[in-house]
Amino acid sequence: MIALVAVLAPWMLAAGFSLPLVDRLIFAPDRVMPKAPPGIEERTITTEDGVRLSAWHSPARPSERFAVAPTILWSHGNAGNIANRAPIQLALADRGVNVLAYDYRGYGRSDGRPTEDGVYLDARAAFDSLVAAGVPASRIVCFGESLGGAVSIELALARRCAGVAVVSTFTSIGDVAREHFGVLGILATGRFDSAARIGSLSVPLFQAHGDRDEVVPFELGERLHAAAPKPKRFLRVPGASHNDIFASEELLDAIAGFATKVAR
Repeated sequence: MIALVAVLAPWMLAAGFSLPLVDRLIFAPDRVMPKAPPGIEERTITTEDGVRLSAWHSPARPSERFAVAPTILWSHGNAGNIANRAPIQLALADRGVNVLAYDYRGYGRSDGRPTEDGVYLDARAAFDSLVAAGVPASRIVCFGESLGGAVSIELALARRCAGVAVVSTFTSIGDVAREHFGVLGILATGRFDSAARIGSLSVPLFQAHGDRDEVVPFELGERLHAAAPKPKRFLRVPGASHNDIFASEELLDAIAGFATKVAR
């Protein structure tokens, strides 16, 4: 069976047969959205292809830091929605940075259906909405966790920003798939290929990874970092897995500190 899949997979890819299936495996949206908690303002963003996105904005605290604080643009991982990240968003705001978190198309209250090209458009629209609201591009840090790291790296090549911060991200979806599914990973070849893009970054990079990550192996994070140009910093988070890494106060301090340092 494995040998058959290995033979047929390139033909399936060439025919486009696997793409909807791979999208269903990559994206795991949650449509259930509560009201935004205190300290977060709800926003709506429209992409260039007319898709309406839901976003949550939290101003830096204390409030007198709002006008001078850097802004973190958060592209989340493949599962859930922005509501799942609200405590972390507020914790970053408490560290003196503004945060705009948005839901990809098909997540939360955002319209549409997620695709790789679509989420790249979503990130660009979120970035452009900040600039339109008066935030200088030189004070925006593209931040992403897991799949969102790949989105943030692509965004930083499309829009000039202050820097890029990624957590628990990978070289490519294909590499992650091969770690878990062996030869079946060929179906994800070329998808969210950060390793092919990161060498073109022209802004500072902060990267963090838990050394017990069971979803995106630590070694993939190391490989991605090795491919990135300087200036760059890599933070190993001891004992952290894929879904508990933001429990690290050191990590939250480092993200906010990086944003403050690189924003101009």
